[in-house]
Amino acid sequence: MVVLAASVLSKSGKVLVSRQFVDMTRIRIEGLLAAFPKLVGTGKQHTYVETENVRYVYQPIEALYLLLVTNKQSNILEDLGTLRLLSKLVPEYCYSLDEEGICKTAFELIFAFDEVICLGHKENVTVAQVKQYCEMESHEEKLHKLVLQSKINETKDVMKRKASEIDKSKIDKNKGDKGGFMSMGSGRIESSFSDMSISSSGSGFGSSSGLGLTTDVDSFSTKSKGRQLSSATAPPKGLGMQLGKSQKTNQFLESLKAEGELIVEDVQPRAGQARVAAAAPTDPITLTAEEKLNVTLKRDGGISNFDVQGTLSLQILNQEDALIQVQIETGGNPGILFKTHPNMNKELFSNENILGLKDPNRPFPTGSAGDAAGVGLLKWRMQSADESMVPLTINCWPSVSGNETYVSIEYEASAMFDLRNVVIYVPLPALREAPNVRQIDGEWRYDSRNSVLEWSILLIDNSNRSGSMEFVVPPADSSVFFPISVRFSATSTYSDLKVVNIIPLRGGGAPPPKFSQRTNLITENYQVV
Repeated sequence: MVVLAASVLSKSGKVLVSRQFVDMTRIRIEGLLAAFPKLVGTGKQHTYVETENVRYVYQPIEALYLLLVTNKQSNILEDLGTLRLLSKLVPEYCYSLDEEGICKTAFELIFAFDEVICLGHKENVTVAQVKQYCEMESHEEKLHKLVLQSKINETKDVMKRKASEIDKSKIDKNKGDKGGFMSMGSGRIESSFSDMSISSSGSGFGSSSGLGLTTDVDSFSTKSKGRQLSSATAPPKGLGMQLGKSQKTNQFLESLKAEGELIVEDVQPRAGQARVAAAAPTDPITLTAEEKLNVTLKRDGGISNFDVQGTLSLQILNQEDALIQVQIETGGNPGILFKTHPNMNKELFSNENILGLKDPNRPFPTGSAGDAAGVGLLKWRMQSADESMVPLTINCWPSVSGNETYVSIEYEASAMFDLRNVVIYVPLPALREAPNVRQIDGEWRYDSRNSVLEWSILLIDNSNRSGSMEFVVPPADSSVFFPISVRFSATSTYSDLKVVNIIPLRGGGAPPPKFSQRTNLITENYQVV
């Protein structure tokens, strides 16, 4: 049999959708479809009409005609079977069986027709299979869209953070301008601003550390309100300007709140950080050792890629603590290659494991408490083909039984690390509803938009080094469930790098400044393919 075209027409003969499966000119198909309404009679029981060259096989669907145009040599029984299958597909894709409903879903109908008929011949498919084929999506496209969306979200976060910093700098500038004027009028007001380290002309109480610019808005407004209460019975000299400043500050805060939650959430954590840094001067130096893990595992076992990249960054809050050297201790892993910053003294690090600048009289850069990145001192990298170095392995076993696919997934964690906030992302075929999860160690969530099953384990330690999950979905190929992506973090690293001591270079016999160390291992790209 050869189907020339499959079309949907209105009862008046208007062509709504037509799909041609053989080469023919537009004039010919338009002529064949235009002749059909004239050939259809009323009150007849048959559903086909023959002419000298073609046969029309049709079926009424409410106010529409579903029409197949075939040659006269085709098998009419097979044509009727094709017509019945198409008549079942049309209501599946159209919300309403009228001209508007057909036109809105025209491309969906064409794609469905292509799955049923190929080069004029009917494919051996069912309605469910056609729907599944049409709904299938590219997993690579999904990953690309996820990466693109994450970059967009990061850019928006940076934009919001920069806008918040600009607004805060405007507030700090207003504080400095008005504070300098008021300090000339009243000694009481000058003393109220002295603890905030705001520079003013002629007062001589500025701060060179730059911390005055990070004074939080909350503490400023609180102090201003306190001045209002205490100035109720005081002479109005100089204090009227204090009241006016408090009102303007509060008005600006209210305008920030009115702009949206994101700006408020971005400003207040920075204020909290400023309070923590001011209240805990015992840790003016923070060193952060972070490793990023890039691993690609094979679904049948083995490693395609194992790469660890680490950095050691330094954050100093006060300028007086910046003239230092950092003594570290490595874990002695021979597979790790260390590389210092170009401004570091390489010989000093090679001989004594001490990180210091080439010029010992030059201090390290300083930053505020909100500058989480710090200054990079050291980088290292490790690559390996040893499967025992992998912190977490994933095994996926899909098996088809009847009209269902049973998927069993298990994880095995190495004893090297205690993994936190573990999330395993398993791609699924397009589903109408969530999969049937029969057994799981942890929690699960179904992302219907991206068709991904998320398996979450809060903590993997010695009590649960292995775990499993089993769920059931409709029949699907085993390759649909790959690649599996994994995300987790840990508080220990492969390098086992530790900061032993901070060596001050400033004279005077001052004790070394106190410091804190943070260690973190995170996944950058961890997949089972």
